[in-house]
Amino acid sequence: MTPDQLTPTGTADAALLALELSDPPSPARRVTTPLQHHELVPPLDPFGEDRPVPLPGSAGEHLLQRAFGTDKRARRFYDEQVLDHLNAEMKEFIGRMEMAFVATSDTRGECDASLRAGPPGFIQVLDDRHLCYPEYRGNGVLASLGNISENPHIGILLVDFVTDLIGLHVNGRARIVEDADMRAIHPALPAEFDRGRTPERWVVVQVEEAYVHCRKHIPRMVPVHRQRSWGTDDSRRKGGDYFGAKGTPRPWHREPATS
Repeated sequence: MTPDQLTPTGTADAALLALELSDPPSPARRVTTPLQHHELVPPLDPFGEDRPVPLPGSAGEHLLQRAFGTDKRARRFYDEQVLDHLNAEMKEFIGRMEMAFVATSDTRGECDASLRAGPPGFIQVLDDRHLCYPEYRGNGVLASLGNISENPHIGILLVDFVTDLIGLHVNGRARIVEDADMRAIHPALPAEFDRGRTPERWVVVQVEEAYVHCRKHIPRMVPVHRQRSWGTDDSRRKGGDYFGAKGTPRPWHREPATS
């Protein structure tokens, strides 16, 4: 069944519902150590020199783990859940996902988060350490691709909101490949695409970290039928000026000062 054919089916099955209801509320913890703002200089990693291969994560998160006393829990998570590749279960999960949240930033650290969606399998797993997703004709801004062209670091979050209530993080380095070049390297890529859309190019991601996202706070959702105008450029059908932004003065509209 495709999402457009599904109808609401009520709650989860008994086993998963029991899991959802079994955890008692935990008392709120208050962090009393104030965070200080310093100049943006790379912090020293407290775990960077005591092992031949560095731990996953950033120096900043390692420092805060020490400061807030979570380093043992974090180390257990690294050791038990974080991989530097995609295992069989992760590949299967990616293959049935219909959307992904993609985070990128430019060389200055200015960030962008975006949504990518398609039928199951629109994200292709190429091997244990590589996946790719298609880029179609959009609004022409190319915010994600522009960031990738400056800074290859990328974070992808895939979430199953419907069946298993679980998520998968995939972090790595991305590059942009034109569709024809991609097919020359990977001829098995699908040639038929949802609603006749054809990719203009692909984002290929080299996996550096892959790990679970806890189901605890993932809401349950149910796909329902929806009529959509695929491929339209009609402003109203695409959302129009929903947030009332049109006509608001922008800083870049100002005339440059003259001496």
